[in-house]
Amino acid sequence: MTHNLRVFLATFILSLPFWWGINLLEGNLNDFFFWHKMSQNPEIFTAQINLENKLRSLKPIEDRSAENLEIGAEAAISYLFDNQGKERILFEKNKKERLPIASLTKLMTAHVVLKNYDLSKEIKVSKEAIEQEENLGKLMMGKVFPVKYLLYPLLMESSNDAAFCLANDYDGMNEKKFVDLMNMEAERLELYDTFFINPTGLDPEDPEKRINYSTAENLAKFVREISDEYLIWEILSTPKYNVYGPELVNINRLLEDSIDWKNRIIGGKTGYTEKAGGCFILALKAPKNNGILVNVILGTDNRFSEMKSLVNWLYTAYKW
Repeated sequence: MTHNLRVFLATFILSLPFWWGINLLEGNLNDFFFWHKMSQNPEIFTAQINLENKLRSLKPIEDRSAENLEIGAEAAISYLFDNQGKERILFEKNKKERLPIASLTKLMTAHVVLKNYDLSKEIKVSKEAIEQEENLGKLMMGKVFPVKYLLYPLLMESSNDAAFCLANDYDGMNEKKFVDLMNMEAERLELYDTFFINPTGLDPEDPEKRINYSTAENLAKFVREISDEYLIWEILSTPKYNVYGPELVNINRLLEDSIDWKNRIIGGKTGYTEKAGGCFILALKAPKNNGILVNVILGTDNRFSEMKSLVNWLYTAYKW
């Protein structure tokens, strides 16, 4: 290395702090003059803040080149509830139409239990409970379970036996009182298009009788209200559970599906009766931690495939 080169490198290194200082000073001066200008022109400052807030509120941004979603369900909705407490509808179809909701009812059943019951209190399964219309029937007459456990078959397998137990066999409770609590809670939450006649969601035997009903919009808002009820979502996200006897298997097939967004699922509840058709509620973590996506489908023959189509469409029709 020549003498001149060594002198140049030494001089360059020694001067670096000076130039950093100059750049830092320049940056600070630029910031000073910017904020000084803003203080002299408050209307510009306000406009800048409003623009930034507007840009933030636009997310996710709709991709207008995306194809429209065609869905066969009678009603559907996708609601985004963001981390700032704002809500936005990303998809809707007949969102205010009152329709039978089948076993989606059991979300309200579980909610009322959590608000009013001692979860450690034990309930003895009655003969009437196991005589409820049911495909699974994993509870046995005379067996004793804590209230907390009965929420698992109720929500995972949509057990009508468990719903009957909770509404009728708990100390001092009967079905009329329980259903009154369900309707009172719907009114308190301002779900004015929601009504219950039973805690199961079963179609009434008399076709002239009223039926449990709600709207896609009411159900989405109800899910938002119970989003902090940890036990409900822990159960709804559990694929299998085996503590007392027969193994419980979650009816929500999407928990075991190979879909790309499976790890975003917070929980889901299914329902089906002849009058209601297939129903499905699915709550997901929104992309980039933008909040919670609540999706509701009512009155369909293909609740799982239509829900997958709806969620897949949300991820392509919007830029997150």
